[in-house]
Amino acid sequence: MERNAQEELKAHLMQTNEEFRQLAAQHSEFASKLDALLVHPHLTYEEQLEETRLKKLKLRLKDQMEAIVSQYRSQRVA
Repeated sequence: MERNAQEELKAHLMQTNEEFRQLAAQHSEFASKLDALLVHPHLTYEEQLEETRLKKLKLRLKDQMEAIVSQYRSQRVA
């Protein structure tokens, strides 16, 4: 049940919060780039660096999105 509420909240923010929408779009873009990179069985050193960079960027965006979710929740409770 909690997972469903979380997904509904994210869907609501996608519709109503421009910053959340932009972060989600960037996160998706980085995920696609990472997926494209990881189809190779062996990565070069540069590709390994790019993989690490993309993972860090995705994580930072996810953290920013979660901060927006938390802020929205606290505003609704208050």
